[in-house]
Amino acid sequence: MTTYGILLFDDAEELDFVGPWEVITASGMVLAGEGDDDHRAVMIAESLEPVRCNKGMRVLPDHTFADHPPLDVVLVPGGMGTRTAADNAELLAWLAGVGASAEWICSVCTGSLLLVASGLATDRRVATHWGFEDALAARGDCTVVRDARWVRDGKIVSSQGVSAGIDMALWLIGQIQSPAHARLVQHYIQYEPAPPYQADV
Repeated sequence: MTTYGILLFDDAEELDFVGPWEVITASGMVLAGEGDDDHRAVMIAESLEPVRCNKGMRVLPDHTFADHPPLDVVLVPGGMGTRTAADNAELLAWLAGVGASAEWICSVCTGSLLLVASGLATDRRVATHWGFEDALAARGDCTVVRDARWVRDGKIVSSQGVSAGIDMALWLIGQIQSPAHARLVQHYIQYEPAPPYQADV
């Protein structure tokens, strides 16, 4: 079983997690059609209360920090809520804990701030939204890469804003499954990025 856990918090940017969610769940549907239904994606938040996102969408978490299944992949969205979440000791402790055991830890947009604040991406290369690059670099505890839509540093994969998270998610399932599978998923969701899907980064 491969389990993808997507972190939710108030004022998270919707497409930062919905875009990768679409890629991940479409990947699961394709695999299920091939007889492999051992994949799931779950939404995780501090409580089971509805989470109000940056543009007003409200989302119901599947699990809390205390009751989720073991996670192979952790995805952290961005949005204005990252500034508050970066001061949430319980959230950061949870992220550090699950990040230590997960095979991949990913962020979209300003979600990279939480990876750095939790210690997972300290002194690593990260990408973030163009409007937050200077602020993140000013912290002095990570290296901001400004010319790549997503960046891999070990098991940490971070992407620039919003749509870059979809590109990163396609790359990620290409690593977990195969580049051919990722291209099949890209075709299935009729996503046409520019540049096209790249197997290597």
